[in-house]
Amino acid sequence: MKKRSIKKILLGTGITFLVLVAVLAVHIYIVTRPKAPDAKTIVMARIDLKQPITHEDANQITTWLYAQKGIDHVMCSAAMDNVVFTFHPAVVNGNDIASNFAASTKYKTAVRYIPTEKEMQSGCPVAATSYTYKVYRFFRHNL
Repeated sequence: MKKRSIKKILLGTGITFLVLVAVLAVHIYIVTRPKAPDAKTIVMARIDLKQPITHEDANQITTWLYAQKGIDHVMCSAAMDNVVFTFHPAVVNGNDIASNFAASTKYKTAVRYIPTEKEMQSGCPVAATSYTYKVYRFFRHNL
């Protein structure tokens, strides 16, 4: 009688584990699917100024960016000579913001920073060598 109840417990535990793994796999698949930006989507971008700026310049840059359509939040660093901002891609394009900024202000050498593929992978919390990334890649290529 004891063997039978142990078998039932092990079978129940095994089935529960498999169901949970299947739910996790479906969740990973759904969350990692690419989707078009909608009105709620917010994207972060950075503009490198390529020239030293003062605290007053940083305030002027922040004011200019907040006046642009689709900008959500702006942080300008005089110490780093760059500006990081979030925007709604359904409303405005980040490249347009950067080019309008360079054309409309005295910062003609300002360019939008686009990370390289290597930088994108090293900055991602799911690194290419992690087990989670391998599971993601498996589902990405096989489904």
